[in-house]
Amino acid sequence: MHIVDLARFLVGEIAEVTGMLTTFIPERPLPQGGMGQVTVDDTAAFLARFRSGATGVFETGRVALGRKNFMHLEVNGTRGSLYWNAEDPNWLWFYSLDDPPHLRGFRRILVTEEVHPYAGHWWPTGHILGYEHTFVHAVVELLEALGEGRNPEPSFVDGVRAQAVLEAVLLSQGSRRWEKVPH
Repeated sequence: MHIVDLARFLVGEIAEVTGMLTTFIPERPLPQGGMGQVTVDDTAAFLARFRSGATGVFETGRVALGRKNFMHLEVNGTRGSLYWNAEDPNWLWFYSLDDPPHLRGFRRILVTEEVHPYAGHWWPTGHILGYEHTFVHAVVELLEALGEGRNPEPSFVDGVRAQAVLEAVLLSQGSRRWEKVPH
């Protein structure tokens, strides 16, 4: 769900999806002993068409050995590309066609300089930010929004819209067709 939120934030609303869900092991040991039926999917993969005309490929798995929180996002545009990985969250990778040909290539940008959003509220420049800092910023956003009389972002509506994408993926699994995401 988090990667759907992030994709919507960066690229816009998703119009339709087609996907598949798989459970590899239908029964697993229960903590109190015995076996229990698995009611969640081990993997999910889907293609998306955004309202903007962009396309997306999403994949997640609970059984990907060696991965801890490898939620990553790559956005490719007509003039450049951007890549980010949650296992290395302080770095953003950027490629630009506007760079001189002899300098083209992905460049790694440390996003903990005080000029970057949120980073200036923490440690001295160059010190890393972690997973826990995102929760502090979410609380700050909520409190500031309440104080200013506006809706916080992300909002409850954002959560509902992300869930609508996932429900369309589930429908697509059954229909084996592209499904529209309701808005």
